[in-house]
Amino acid sequence: MAAASVFRPGLFSHRVAVVTGGGTGIGKAISVELLGLGCSVVISSRNLQRLEAAAQEMRQKIPPSSPASVTPLRCNIRNEDEVKDLVSSVLQRYGRIDFLVNNGGGQFSSPVEHMTPKGWKAVIDTNVNGTFHCCQEVYRAWMKRHGGAIVNIIADMWKGFPGMAHTGAARAAVDNLTKSLAIEWASSGVRVNAVAPGTIFSKTALENYKDLGPELFKMSVPHVPAKRLGVPEEISSAVCFLLSPGASFVSGATLRVDAGQSLYHSLWEIPDHGSWPEAPEGENRDSLLELLKPKSKL
Repeated sequence: MAAASVFRPGLFSHRVAVVTGGGTGIGKAISVELLGLGCSVVISSRNLQRLEAAAQEMRQKIPPSSPASVTPLRCNIRNEDEVKDLVSSVLQRYGRIDFLVNNGGGQFSSPVEHMTPKGWKAVIDTNVNGTFHCCQEVYRAWMKRHGGAIVNIIADMWKGFPGMAHTGAARAAVDNLTKSLAIEWASSGVRVNAVAPGTIFSKTALENYKDLGPELFKMSVPHVPAKRLGVPEEISSAVCFLLSPGASFVSGATLRVDAGQSLYHSLWEIPDHGSWPEAPEGENRDSLLELLKPKSKL
């Protein structure tokens, strides 16, 4: 697996990482690259069956000479006690936690008008509170005394996130949390950064959005300056950099991995309408109306 990474083999030998949401999509790609670089990885999510299948697939690719291993552990990151149990189990098995990658999260497409309070709370609870629980417990149990590196996976929400306002609000909160923790935990030698992916295609993401998935990804392509979508392996390399000694002086940063998508168009189309109040009366409005007046076809 290391051959697929731009980083040198053995870079993370004898290190231990926890990757939430590590059995699918971006989290799986991160876990695979870490394993290929010699890191032992604990993958976690609510679906143990899926985790075990992913772990079995990953084990088959680990070279016999590598010190790396992968362990699937079920955890609902919304639940503080389950997060404590996860961290305790990792320390009992490996005796250390060098890296934490907060990739676990979820959302669904819905305009705010039709969003239920239950749906809003579920996304906020997973994406914000889940990240908070994991950061706090890993810090208290290990990193406060031993240092480490944390990477939070957020999203391209810089122009708002119409159609998924719950995850936009949640990811913006985690972006700010990243900056706060980078300062609060600097004296413990803990670096905290974030990666903000653009539109990333994976088979899992396609399935998660069900019938909407194919159209959603297809319609995204024109809005990416690269004129193609990203894949999870393009996120994992950025995460590995931020965890590596090459980023030893980087903390509190958010790396946008989106081919410039956040600088470009929005997917949300606003139809022509006349719902806004008119501009104040005066010569400027009169000139504006004259400018915009349709020309006669005669």
